[in-house]
Amino acid sequence: MISVAGSQMQTWALLWHIRDLTDQPIALGLMGLARILPVIFFSLIAGALADTINRRKLMFTTQTAQALVALALGVLTLMGSINLGMIYLLTAIQSVAVAFDLPARQALVPNLVPARDLPNAFSLNSIAQQTGSIVGPALSGLVIASLGLSAVYWINAISFIAVLVALVLMGPVSQQTRAGAKSPLSLEAIREGVRFILSQPIILSTMVIDFFATFFSSANTLMPLYVRDVLHVGVIQYGWLSAAQSIGAIAAAVVISQFAGIKRQGPLFLICVAFFGLATMLFGLSRSFPLAMAALILVGASDSVSTIIRNTIRQLQTPDSMRGRMTGVNQIFFMGGPQLGEVEAGVVAQLFNTPIAIISGGIGCLVALAWIIRRWPQLRSFNGDETVREATPAN
Repeated sequence: MISVAGSQMQTWALLWHIRDLTDQPIALGLMGLARILPVIFFSLIAGALADTINRRKLMFTTQTAQALVALALGVLTLMGSINLGMIYLLTAIQSVAVAFDLPARQALVPNLVPARDLPNAFSLNSIAQQTGSIVGPALSGLVIASLGLSAVYWINAISFIAVLVALVLMGPVSQQTRAGAKSPLSLEAIREGVRFILSQPIILSTMVIDFFATFFSSANTLMPLYVRDVLHVGVIQYGWLSAAQSIGAIAAAVVISQFAGIKRQGPLFLICVAFFGLATMLFGLSRSFPLAMAALILVGASDSVSTIIRNTIRQLQTPDSMRGRMTGVNQIFFMGGPQLGEVEAGVVAQLFNTPIAIISGGIGCLVALAWIIRRWPQLRSFNGDETVREATPAN
């Protein structure tokens, strides 16, 4: 939670930083390319690595690398020598670390709790993540206003210590590695992971819907433009709007965490995606700070429930020795969607304007949802207890 708060501070500060350097929407949209290209290039390798070596040790390396990037941003900003190219380069380097971090992190969760508790574990994990995502953006605006941009990057670098300490306190964690593994770079291991995803229609359909929903409805990088040019408010309000989605997400996660089991997971997942698209359209139509805040809270709440459900489905339907590779493939979808969507939103905003970019994205989300429901009708009747694979028991 502490580390996520720091990372979210940096994420939103970088967007504000870019807006200080240029007023061109496409410059903000290019952040999506800087974040997603390393993920596309390294995700499959990262997934295989998470199934081959100790996931906890891998996270030590990736977390340290991200801390060093934050330090570099702080130093360059303090010296006054930073420019757009440096921001894009350092963002890309951090994305390489993230590409290797996420498969290890998500595959580690089922190693820590029994299968029956996995939905609750993901809910609690979501609460921690979203709490950090509320605190981080809110503090980002305050820190920028009072201490400057460089201070945000320094604070983020320090926040990674929390994860490193947590990994130490966690102690050894057992995991099933893939049989006969000799090299994490084995093409056969990567092909095996891809074949598994293609053979699981429920997993594949949730990945595809994740990609298209976030591709069309992602416009977070346009937030500085929306705040300044549409709502005509300042950096403090920017911080709160940046945190609004997480406020909705944590509220929804708290509710979900209290349920012993979630039934009719497929229909609930589809309904949440529909609300996600509709709430995005409402945000694009907003011309007042309170309405924009409310719309983004609804965006976050619907996205939180759908995230918990799809994470539970994927992890329980995947054997432990395959979870890293499944997550590696998955992160191309769930990170590729929003990051490429930021590029799409930047282009539409450049050609038309920011509200049109956001509203059209919500419409695109609903159209994609309708296509996926028709393409994979079994998702409409998925309950959540069909042929569930047992996760590795907790120690």
